[in-house]
Amino acid sequence: MAAGTFSGMGMQTCAHIVWDWNGTLFHDNDAIIRATNAAFAELGLASITLEQYRALYCVPVPKFYERLMGRLPTEAEWEVMDAAFQRHYTEHRVRCGLTDGAAELLAGWRSAGRSQSILSMYGHDELVPLVKGFGIETHFIRVDGRTGPSGGSKAEHMVRHLAELALAGVEPARTVVIGDAADDAVAARHVGAGAVLYTGGSHSRTSLEKVGVPVVDTLGEAVAEAARLAA
Repeated sequence: MAAGTFSGMGMQTCAHIVWDWNGTLFHDNDAIIRATNAAFAELGLASITLEQYRALYCVPVPKFYERLMGRLPTEAEWEVMDAAFQRHYTEHRVRCGLTDGAAELLAGWRSAGRSQSILSMYGHDELVPLVKGFGIETHFIRVDGRTGPSGGSKAEHMVRHLAELALAGVEPARTVVIGDAADDAVAARHVGAGAVLYTGGSHSRTSLEKVGVPVVDTLGEAVAEAARLAA
């Protein structure tokens, strides 16, 4: 599916979910932490645990590295770490799968006559084959991955995503973003959509609760909350 194409459904006038991918629909915590530590190793930084990662992770990603290094990485350091992360993540992601229950929840939301899409900060050309590989692409009216440089915020990407969804009749007021990062809620607020944050991904519950939106421990709870918010 190329950026800019719709599939599966016609005009929408109902509740809509914008799903995050990494750490939400795609349970890739192991690949993330392995790739992060591989990137750190290339600059001689100590490895971290998943718990440390989830307590400190933030967007834009260079700020996350600042929390660990005590300073912002230089442009050269960022390029080295980002390239190393992407390389090692691609190696480790093959052992990761969908979050438990995700496929059933996607099918159920669609069968109820509601619409959904994916907006991810993972590269678009890598994202689309992954989604198709799990056989879930028909559940979405749009799949958008990142098309520019990595490391930034999702907010501006969300503006473009919602603008395209508007062509299919999706309304921000009846849209809920489900993600695992504070940045997902920031992006949702930026376009006037609701948000639900899931504790199974990149952030700890403590950090997510500071954002001021509903925080849940399962995707099933997230979907139920999205239905309530978009009613």
